[in-house]
Amino acid sequence: MAAKIKEVLKEALIESKPSEKEIKEVESYAGIFLEKLRKEIRILKINAEVFIGGSFAKKTLIKKDKYDVDIFLRFGKGYKDISETTHKILKKMRVRNMDVIHGSRDYFRINAEPWFCLEVVPTREVSKPKDAENITDLSYYHVKYINRKIKEKIVNDIILAKSFCHANRIYGAESHIKGFSGYSLELLVYYYKSFENFIRTMAKLGDEKIIIDIEKFYQNKRQVMMDLNSSKLNSPIILVDPTYKQRNALATLSYEVFRKFREKCREFLKNPDIKFFRLEEIDLKKIEIASKKKGYDSALLKISTDKQEGAVAGSKLLKFYEHLAREIGKYFDIKDKIFYYQDRKDADCFFAAKKRDKILLKGPPEKMNAEFMNFKKKHKRTFVKSGIIYAEEKTNFSLKEFVTGWKNKNKKITEDMSISEIKVE
Repeated sequence: MAAKIKEVLKEALIESKPSEKEIKEVESYAGIFLEKLRKEIRILKINAEVFIGGSFAKKTLIKKDKYDVDIFLRFGKGYKDISETTHKILKKMRVRNMDVIHGSRDYFRINAEPWFCLEVVPTREVSKPKDAENITDLSYYHVKYINRKIKEKIVNDIILAKSFCHANRIYGAESHIKGFSGYSLELLVYYYKSFENFIRTMAKLGDEKIIIDIEKFYQNKRQVMMDLNSSKLNSPIILVDPTYKQRNALATLSYEVFRKFREKCREFLKNPDIKFFRLEEIDLKKIEIASKKKGYDSALLKISTDKQEGAVAGSKLLKFYEHLAREIGKYFDIKDKIFYYQDRKDADCFFAAKKRDKILLKGPPEKMNAEFMNFKKKHKRTFVKSGIIYAEEKTNFSLKEFVTGWKNKNKKITEDMSISEIKVE
């Protein structure tokens, strides 16, 4: 098995690396752009340093249909709105095909080619990480740390880790993914010394919380739990940021995504195959047919939003999908569910479930007389327990009928959640 794993990883590495031609084209375009950007900054007499960040700067870029290069402007003191100042610089440069990406701090995407874009990100120069206003302000320190620590041999293992997570749709810390960021994977592979060591360790884990402190800032795990903000401790892995000890570099990783990653690690180690490193389209129709063969009821949906495509739209769509899943779960035993988002203003959703014969609905307490009587009138079979009224109902509707009915009854909720359309296919 060890020989088979080695053989697959060798093939995966070749497939995971961008070609020399692609790298040279990206370097050429980025180099020309950087020269113009620095020149404009000098002309406008703006106190800002320019540096390349992300996977491109660390030489851990993986092969994708579309590449992006992160270019950071590191502003000195005295600039009130650095996003506005960045926009001013780019307009002076007469940059074309530029989109403003809204977020906690606006940044700018320049679509150079259908397969390549530059993302210009404004940051503030901070002498201490604790003074950072935004996570992007720490990017400068992240690049310096990784480039100082990572040697050529481990770079290949990092590329394998990123490719593995990308192919299994768990690469990215964005709120609609809740997966592994590139920086966190670089740190994890560095810590475990190889991709194989990393996934073997992850495959053995259960749901217990794991704490990793690479620079040994803390004497023990208890200190970590005491020092970090409680909101940063909810992830399955607490990865103390080696550039800022009070930050969990995996704070956004969800348990659901981690379980999926852990299962993929186990599957790969049991049956090594190149497919684990190849991103494939999800065929929901095919999945629906397979679910019906198992005797499950199913529903395919397309949900849309008017919000900006990318992280903003993705987070809105995911939030609604999760809400709808909870609503379905009140009446059905969900066996499978899929959220499929491709950076547009819509997402495909799939649910496979078994109908529950009976459901129990909780009503108001007896002391709320008007609400109590209203609940009793709405439901045929009710009973009171510990001062609370309950109703027992049969589920005599299909999953699609339930979703259609819920959609028609809850237009205000869908509107408040920024959902513009729900299509039950």
